[in-house]
Amino acid sequence: MKRKIGIIGGLSPESTVSYYLHITRSYVDRFGDSSYPEILIYSVNLENYHRWRNDGRWDLITDDLVKAGLSLEGSGADFCLIATNTMHKVFDEVQNRVGIPMLHLIETLSDEITKRKVETVGLLGTRFTMGDGFYSRKLSEAGIAVVVPDPEEQEFVHRIIEEELVVGKLIDSSRKKFLEIIDHLQSRGAEGVVLGCTEIPLLIKQEDCRIPVFDTAVIHADAALEAALR
Repeated sequence: MKRKIGIIGGLSPESTVSYYLHITRSYVDRFGDSSYPEILIYSVNLENYHRWRNDGRWDLITDDLVKAGLSLEGSGADFCLIATNTMHKVFDEVQNRVGIPMLHLIETLSDEITKRKVETVGLLGTRFTMGDGFYSRKLSEAGIAVVVPDPEEQEFVHRIIEEELVVGKLIDSSRKKFLEIIDHLQSRGAEGVVLGCTEIPLLIKQEDCRIPVFDTAVIHADAALEAALR
C-alpha cells in the first residue's frame, strides 16, 4: 500500500500543478505503470495570503494552513506538505496543530544541498523568504551558508514572482535580470543557487546557469514520492 499524499496548494496554482505532474510522471518513469500514489489537493485562496502576509497577519495564515491540513487529514491523507517556500515561516506552528506528519521543504532541500557538497548558496524567493531570516537560519542549522540579493534586487525578484510568475507570465527580460542577480550572488561566494519560490523554476532552468540550481519544487515533490513509497 502506498501512502496517500496531501498537498496544500494554490500558493500558487502554477507550482501546485508542477508538484502533481512531477510526482505522477516520476512514478511512471521509474516503474513503468500508472499506479502512482493517491494525491489529495487542498487549494487555498491565494488572494487572502497576499493580503495577510502584506499586513503581517501570519496568525491568519497559520490558521488557514491548519484548516487545510486538517481537511487533508480528515480526507485520508497519510502525510501532507505545503507546496510553497514562504509559508514555511509558520511550518512548526502548523505541524503542531495537524495530526499527520508534514514534509518540511527546507529540510529536504538541506539534505540535497549537503549531498551535492555545496557549502554556500544564493537564495532567491519572495522578500519574506529572502529577508525574514527563517529560511537562512534553517539552512545554517545544516551548516549551509546563505547569500541573499541586495535590497533593490530583492524587491525586483519579489515583484516578478507576484506580478508575473504566479499567473503564468514568463517574460524574457525578467529571466535576463534574474540571471544577472544569480551572477552577482556567485561573485559574492555562492556555489549554487536555491530557487526558493516554487514558481521561479518556471523561468530559470539549470541550463541557464553556470552554478548548480536547486529547484525546490522538484526536490520537495521527489521527497513526497519517496515518503509515499515508504
